[in-house]
Amino acid sequence: MAGQYWLAKTEPAVFSIDDLQAKKKTLWDCVRNYQARNYLKAMQLGDQVFIYHSNAEPSGIAGLARVSKSAIPDPTQFELEGEYFDAKATRENPRWFAPEFSFQAKFPNFIGLPELRKQAGLKEMLLLQRGSRLSVQPVTVKQAGIISKLAG
Repeated sequence: MAGQYWLAKTEPAVFSIDDLQAKKKTLWDCVRNYQARNYLKAMQLGDQVFIYHSNAEPSGIAGLARVSKSAIPDPTQFELEGEYFDAKATRENPRWFAPEFSFQAKFPNFIGLPELRKQAGLKEMLLLQRGSRLSVQPVTVKQAGIISKLAG
């Protein structure tokens, strides 16, 4: 594995790793948190993204995507009647951005949150920090290696 690593949360009832596998690629849109937006903008072509199923039983890492296009202005911010419309965003000065993710793998071993918490090498992972609710976050090379081994 090379490049930068990330974790992106999604609710499987809304969009799961199976949905990504079926679509092959998707614009990772509708993120409305400034720090998460900054991470989305920082993603580079080829970066690896662990797909995390949140608000699920069980929650955990389900698979892997790759950044297949750098972030563009998130089109949902301009949809007047849409849930993610932002009146302060303009085409000249967009506020929200979305990269394209391409499906890479559904892990043979789903890695549940309890299993992640057991790993000494993941203690510093942002996902596991108290109060961390960010939907997009960086993952270190060491953490990515541990996750990859757990995934089989």
